[in-house]
Amino acid sequence: METIIIVEGWVRLEPGEATRMQPAAIAMAAATRKEPGCLDYAFSQDLSDPDLVRIAERWRDEDALQRHFTLPHMATFNAALASAKILGSSVNMYRAELVRPLTAS
Repeated sequence: METIIIVEGWVRLEPGEATRMQPAAIAMAAATRKEPGCLDYAFSQDLSDPDLVRIAERWRDEDALQRHFTLPHMATFNAALASAKILGSSVNMYRAELVRPLTAS
């Protein structure tokens, strides 16, 4: 059975910070989606709370996720994130052993 790594979480920013961080987040997501082992990578603003940014990632395995942390675009994003006014955050990694579609497209 194949295990997929899921990273899910949120970051609460001071008002206006999500908009200011948007170019860095867009660049980070675009570069990350090209990485070997990245199945999906997304930031999104909560529809009812624009200061709450949601994080959703899927990785082929934990090795791919660990490599992600060492890449130059991660360092660039972390430098931008260091200047952000963060009020709180929670990001967790999960190992998914069962994947079953809930919708069809």
